[in-house]
Amino acid sequence: MGSATGRTRTSRIPRAALALLAVAVAGTVLPTATATATATATAAADAADAETADAQTAETAQTAARADDRERLLFRIRDERVGESSGLAVSPTHKGIVYTHNDSGNGPQIYAIGQDGRTRATFTIGNAEARDWEGIAASTDRATGRGVLWIADTGDNLADGGGGGWPDVSVYKVAEPGTMRDATLRAVRYRLRYADGPRNAEGVMVDPRTGRLYIVSKEFSGGVYAAPAKLRTDKVNVLRRVGSAPLMATDAAYAPDGSSFVIRTYFSASVYRSPGKLIAHVTMPPLRQAESIAYTQDGAALLTGSEGKDSPVYRVPLPAAARPAPSPRPARTSARPRAVSATSGADSGDGALGVPMPVLWLAVALGAIGIIGFIAHRAGR
Repeated sequence: MGSATGRTRTSRIPRAALALLAVAVAGTVLPTATATATATATAAADAADAETADAQTAETAQTAARADDRERLLFRIRDERVGESSGLAVSPTHKGIVYTHNDSGNGPQIYAIGQDGRTRATFTIGNAEARDWEGIAASTDRATGRGVLWIADTGDNLADGGGGGWPDVSVYKVAEPGTMRDATLRAVRYRLRYADGPRNAEGVMVDPRTGRLYIVSKEFSGGVYAAPAKLRTDKVNVLRRVGSAPLMATDAAYAPDGSSFVIRTYFSASVYRSPGKLIAHVTMPPLRQAESIAYTQDGAALLTGSEGKDSPVYRVPLPAAARPAPSPRPARTSARPRAVSATSGADSGDGALGVPMPVLWLAVALGAIGIIGFIAHRAGR
């Protein structure tokens, strides 16, 4: 027969099962909150480390900049064979090496000088004549990456712009040696003639972007002369005036990135963006007979020298407007392994309401446990 009361008994959830459910929720949610908190703390530590490293880098850079913003004696040429240093070229491939040579009346040798002023190697140009060597330039072969040296036998004291002097002058192109050991080198000779008559010239430079050769004349009304884009050995190459040069130019050089060039005179130096477009005048140290100039490898400063025994070579910083543009700084990557949170929301560190994720997870855990406790209480009644 049926029950006298007519009520159906409600089945109760065992309290032990509810307790296990609460433990499971806590075991799932709380570790997630812990992982999220760990990731947030790690990210904050990484940011602090990066900020500290940036500050240290900036301080180091400022210290180096203060040291480099002063003119200073770099070295003296110790080799007694170099009594009339008439040109300077910084090696594009051998760090710390500067090339020089003597003026007229000496043999066809170039000297590789180290930063202590001592000769590392002497190179004889076996098939060259040293009539009146006045300048040397360095460039990089764009096809092979190998260094190239250009020696200007362009001195012509008899030239007056309207007659006299040599009918043509020469520039010798030499592959830069791979090692600093005495050797005899072979050169390619290019004969050159000015379209507007003979000139006395002491400046030679090569645009690293195009490989084009330029000669700068030493006159009261000097000029910058461009050689043909492709030099030939089977004929005389014609030099054409493309701009003016300062009074009595003694040397010239292109910046390593080709963004500017400098022309040296007995009294100062002038930096140009292109012929006729002046960037800045640069004050030079007092020298007995200023004969040479070159850019440092990084293009941030100039080297300048003089004739005479034990002649000095100075490093002169360029003004900011004449320096090459800095390369973009790569993004910093942290060396510390970053904890990965169990959810993608932990990556940002905050929830959608702007509340830190660890707090949200803790609240969820406590809420879930509270609900389970309430159910257990109701079930036990």
